[in-house]
Amino acid sequence: MVGLVDIVVSAKDEGGLCDLCKGPMRVQKTFQHEGRTIEHGTFNVWETVYVCSDRCRNDDGTLFTKRAQSVVRAIMPNSIAGYDLMVFVGLERLLQHKQREEIKAELNEKHGIRLSSGEVSNLTGFFLEYLLRLHHARADQLKAVLEADGGWPMQVDATGEGGRGTLFVVMAGWRKWVLGAWKIATERADLMLPCMRDTVRRFGPPCGAMRDLGRAVSTAVDDLVSELQLDIPVLACHQHFLADIGKDLLEPDHSALRELFRRTKVRPKINNLVRELGRKIGFQINDARQAVLDWQAKDDTDYSLPPGRDGLAVVRNIAQWILDYNADLSGLDFPFDRPYLSFYNRCMIALRAIDAFLRIPPDDREVVSIIRRLSRTVSKVCCEVPFRQTVKRLHRCADLFDELRDKLRLAKDLPEKESVEDLDMMRNQFEAWTVALENRRPKRGPGKDIRDAVDIILKHIDTHGDNLWGHVITLPEKAGGGIRLMNRTNELLENFFGAMKHGERRRSGRKNLGQDLEHLPAEAILAYNLEHADYVNIVCGSLKQLPLAFAQLDMENRNRKKKWLPPQEDVNLEQELQLSTASLSSADKHLVRTDLMNQRIKKAANSRAPRISH
Repeated sequence: MVGLVDIVVSAKDEGGLCDLCKGPMRVQKTFQHEGRTIEHGTFNVWETVYVCSDRCRNDDGTLFTKRAQSVVRAIMPNSIAGYDLMVFVGLERLLQHKQREEIKAELNEKHGIRLSSGEVSNLTGFFLEYLLRLHHARADQLKAVLEADGGWPMQVDATGEGGRGTLFVVMAGWRKWVLGAWKIATERADLMLPCMRDTVRRFGPPCGAMRDLGRAVSTAVDDLVSELQLDIPVLACHQHFLADIGKDLLEPDHSALRELFRRTKVRPKINNLVRELGRKIGFQINDARQAVLDWQAKDDTDYSLPPGRDGLAVVRNIAQWILDYNADLSGLDFPFDRPYLSFYNRCMIALRAIDAFLRIPPDDREVVSIIRRLSRTVSKVCCEVPFRQTVKRLHRCADLFDELRDKLRLAKDLPEKESVEDLDMMRNQFEAWTVALENRRPKRGPGKDIRDAVDIILKHIDTHGDNLWGHVITLPEKAGGGIRLMNRTNELLENFFGAMKHGERRRSGRKNLGQDLEHLPAEAILAYNLEHADYVNIVCGSLKQLPLAFAQLDMENRNRKKKWLPPQEDVNLEQELQLSTASLSSADKHLVRTDLMNQRIKKAANSRAPRISH
């Protein structure tokens, strides 16, 4: 890239007339400064500034001056960096999740611009400040579009990592726009409520609300609806509803099964056997793997094992099949997946298979000895009474839970499009199943585990049943009338958080994001709106015009300042969100971990302070 680094360009507009007195303008000064933009690279510019000949002054007392508009539109105030450079860095850092060194290398190679790592971080911070200002400045236009949709369903949720960096987000469900994001100390209703109030003030009241079953967010949403006197459905996420029931139903027995596996050390012993066989096979492992493939392709009725090295490889493969119980899982978290129950099931299947393989034992004592050793290790899951009792209870509860999943149609992925008829049918089936479940509940006798499981389900339905239905939203006449459906789950925000964390891990290279989320500004969440073409079209027209939109914000603020008007920034929630409810936040650690604090505490502990008698 051939830049303009050794070239000095001139920026000299015609002075024209003074906007205040309509008199002539004269040159006040001409000065040289550096500039860096994506369009021009690095360059030097001679800029001419004009002042009113009659020394007219703005409302704030400053002289009325005019700068070169080509410079004002290109370079940020009090900086040599251009708006387009700031936008480039911000998009690469926040949406492409590139590391600072990657951005520096690309700028130097393609645009002839050299930046330090600190400058990349600073430009990212400026980008977030401008993006938040633009989001607020275009609130009226965004609000008009949401009203034309017939309103916006409010979806709220918070995320963090290990109790750190809690981010609270309000999203417009139909448009998938993030309307607001804030950093809060902990998930508390008195911290979430001001955030939701601010969103409603800017974008109007929602036509419905979707939340999870957390006590804090439930209280905050109910308080918002109550104080605004809104007649809207407040819906509980079906996914979280099922997860809460599943944890209460399955957690005790699933944890007991996990402890049984740990106590009997079944998995470590199978692991040791696999490693031992791998060492015995040695460098012939590729030939052994081919032998396993040949054995797998044999006739289904041939249950014999090959002798020698090939037999050891087959036994190793059987043991690995047992360990690969995660392959039976759907990828969802507990309680939708029960990993230790899947492990138990594979152990039982493998035992029956080993019994078949030993009916016609191979003519190799070593192979027979190894597979019988595997059988002895795995047989603990069927020989010990606690295993059978725990699994029996777990299967009963899991069957009930899977029935409930089926009634709410969450046994698989959600349908892409659900109709009002689908929801009505689902609700009728769910209510009919609930009545049948009450009738199935054992009144007395040995069915205590089923009785307790039914009681758990009915208690959750009684608590959250009123918030499970009401997804049909009637649109006002000005929005064209008709109806529209809200999502049945908060999966939109859950997936959003998952994608965001994936990108942050790519950028930081760390698995645990506690530190990264703690230092991530809340405004960074707004950057994801720039992936939506409809949002971009409203706030700036296109991403290419985003630098100009930022420049116009600065020009508007300068004009307001000259007229003694306050900047267009208004309500700031920072003071309200300062409430610190975390037991040991990062800000407090800086106070606790000082040498002076250590010395103060230890000195007091070693002192003999006089006691005050009462």
